[in-house]
Amino acid sequence: MGKIWEFYEDLEEIVYVSDIDTYEMVYMNRWARELYGFRSVKDCVGKKCYKVLHGCFGPCAFCTNQELGAGRFKEWLHYNALLGKYYSLKDTLIEEDGRHYRMEIAIDMTVQKQQSRTIQEYAENEEMINEGLRIARSVSGPDRSIAALLEYLGHALCSDRVYIFEETKSKTLDNTYEWCAPGVAPQKDKLQGVPFDVVKLWYEHFIDEKTVIIADLEDIRYSDPRVYAYLKPQGIHSLVVGPLINDHQTIGFYGVDDPPGDMLGHISVMFQILGHFMAAMLENRDLVKRLEHLSFYDHLTEFGNRHAMNAHIASMRKEESIGILYCDVMGLKRVNDAEGHEAGDQLLSRACQCLRKAFDGYPLFRLGGDEFLALCNGIEEEELPRRVEILKKDMWEHNALMALGYTWRPCGDMDMDLLLAEADDRMYEDKRAYYQAHPDVERRAPRG
Repeated sequence: MGKIWEFYEDLEEIVYVSDIDTYEMVYMNRWARELYGFRSVKDCVGKKCYKVLHGCFGPCAFCTNQELGAGRFKEWLHYNALLGKYYSLKDTLIEEDGRHYRMEIAIDMTVQKQQSRTIQEYAENEEMINEGLRIARSVSGPDRSIAALLEYLGHALCSDRVYIFEETKSKTLDNTYEWCAPGVAPQKDKLQGVPFDVVKLWYEHFIDEKTVIIADLEDIRYSDPRVYAYLKPQGIHSLVVGPLINDHQTIGFYGVDDPPGDMLGHISVMFQILGHFMAAMLENRDLVKRLEHLSFYDHLTEFGNRHAMNAHIASMRKEESIGILYCDVMGLKRVNDAEGHEAGDQLLSRACQCLRKAFDGYPLFRLGGDEFLALCNGIEEEELPRRVEILKKDMWEHNALMALGYTWRPCGDMDMDLLLAEADDRMYEDKRAYYQAHPDVERRAPRG
């Protein structure tokens, strides 16, 4: 005898069964398989129900599993954003062989609902936004969160492309984030430094926090030729864009390309709500980046600090050579005491400029008030002293004298503390030699 749900194989409504504990699909009837693109039951078995049915990346925020009971049906209404249809749902719990299954019958109510109210009134904007934000919060890192939200919107809104444009300091616009449906060519790299005048008419709508809907690109061929010229080569036929507003200022916009025509109005309403969340996510991204920068970089020199050095050492390729240069800016205390800390900072800045020029392409770190370090992974043995000589010449020309000590090994798979100590000792040897040769120069106290 077959499973009870196989009785619904030829019912012309969606019927599916999933494991309540694992969310894995167990069965889809013929009507559902055709609708979702599966050739057989075997093709859908084991896939996550939330991914198959709704395009979500985790259990749906509206899941009713906890409300189900054997022998009774829970009836409710739901707009399926992936299918773009409104359904009357009947859910029940089936217990068999010690396992618990969810069986759902979904009856298409789209036509009936459209006759009485428009589809956007049943789109459940708040539910879709909450699900998108839940997905965004489920991944770590602001960039990944934004990318996850765009991917969700792309699937939920059945669009070809979802994107964010942000204003730059030069008053142009950069396409900073992009999601593309399979088979759709990415455009992000081509859409950098877009002149503001291209979207000037859009910004007139953005002032009032309104969205812009282009139902047919040909409609703006003459009324907005600059936008038309940008969109036409991309093969775009329709779009919806909405403003990103932070502290009452428009900082950019986001949009979707080529969603279903009957969803344009619904997307426009949703964008008016979601835009504030999207702008907040971008602000949070900037805050996190500023905090990360403060945590890993020295404010005065913009060199990495000890945290950055340790992180870089952990990521170095151990099979490659390693060159280490230790530097100590000489006379800093004397300059601070005699001329003030502003003059001392200028001395440090000149020393850093010399280091950047001589060791361009390699990471540089400030380890203390007057101590600096260059870590040169992959550098050739003869290249390290050549760069040191360039540094020596440059620091004399810029009145930024430093004691220098360096070491090189053909392989970085060694005790880095020993290598750092070796370079440090050589730097102090260089300092002692200088002061022995210039006994009239005031120096700070040597190491104890």
